[in-house]
Amino acid sequence: MNELMAALGWIGVFAPMALGAVGSAVGCAVAGQAAIGAMVDTESGYGRYIGASVMPSSNVIYGIVVMFSLQRDITATAAPGLFGIGILTGLALMLAAVYQGNAVASAVHASKTKPEIFGLSLAPAAIVEGFAVFAFVFALVLAGGIPA
Repeated sequence: MNELMAALGWIGVFAPMALGAVGSAVGCAVAGQAAIGAMVDTESGYGRYIGASVMPSSNVIYGIVVMFSLQRDITATAAPGLFGIGILTGLALMLAAVYQGNAVASAVHASKTKPEIFGLSLAPAAIVEGFAVFAFVFALVLAGGIPA
């Protein structure tokens, strides 16, 4: 097997974890910055702002599990599947985490002036989490079909 195929296979194995971690870091940073701003503008409710700001961190956990499910010998038959599943799942997890961070930031901003809507305003972030879970589950199912 040539080196390019092997390299692509290894990239595919580690991409879900790496890209999920990048997305989670960005998403948590965006949401965390909004939480900090809300704490300056409000007199209470700090814990819920900080608690919500960690929602995007779940995507790195999904990426780690997918990475472990993709680990196997890198062969010419397995490398394309590993690359495809790994890169696409990693991109889905990364983008979901970033957009989830944006959704949490919006919820935090909205609840500064109307605190009673905080729980409901997190619904878009929960929906984005659902898409990350879909990518996670599909990756696990597809990983089972890659030759060991």
